[in-house]
Amino acid sequence: MKMEKKELFERVISYFQKEMPVAETELIYQTPYELLVAVILSAQCTDKRVNQITPELLRRFPTPDKMAEAEPAEVFDYIRSCSYPNNKSKHLVGMARMLINDFGGEVPDDIDELQKLPGVGRKTANVIASVVFNKPAMAVDTHVFRVAARIGLSVNSKTPLETERQLVEYFPEELLPLAHHWLILHGRYICLARSPKCEKCGLTDVCAFYNSGKK
Repeated sequence: MKMEKKELFERVISYFQKEMPVAETELIYQTPYELLVAVILSAQCTDKRVNQITPELLRRFPTPDKMAEAEPAEVFDYIRSCSYPNNKSKHLVGMARMLINDFGGEVPDDIDELQKLPGVGRKTANVIASVVFNKPAMAVDTHVFRVAARIGLSVNSKTPLETERQLVEYFPEELLPLAHHWLILHGRYICLARSPKCEKCGLTDVCAFYNSGKK
């Protein structure tokens, strides 16, 4: 008998609350600005690589005003080992200058305002809003998109925004920041893109992908 979507979400929530009661970003940061820098760098790049880059980068540019005074070429030297360093160096400098000029040097907590910053799309804005400001936002990266579809939390979703809307509808608002990390970490360590470790997953009884026979 097919499980109703509400029941499926309840089952997934119960599983993660037991197996992963603490789930948080693996990016290392101290301030909202530092997390914003790290999340911009993390696009198509591993958190591990970002955490190797940010200490030296943030020693040189510890605040938005310091980053705003830089030229992209100088920032590039610190981030050359990450993906798309040319674009990201421009985004970081542009982001810092806009923080200074338009936001008084403070990272805004509003998703629409965050998306005005260079290098900040909806996913990054949702990460900042949920992780720093504990707002009920669901950031959908490649892991969340994949895991939600495989389990059946999202159905026939073609875009991250469609997935976001389905997840926001069924996860309780107060759990959204935590649920974001549940799905990311599950995708990073268990529900891998090419070779999912289904034998280590406690959700195979309800997982649409596992029970479809496509595994």
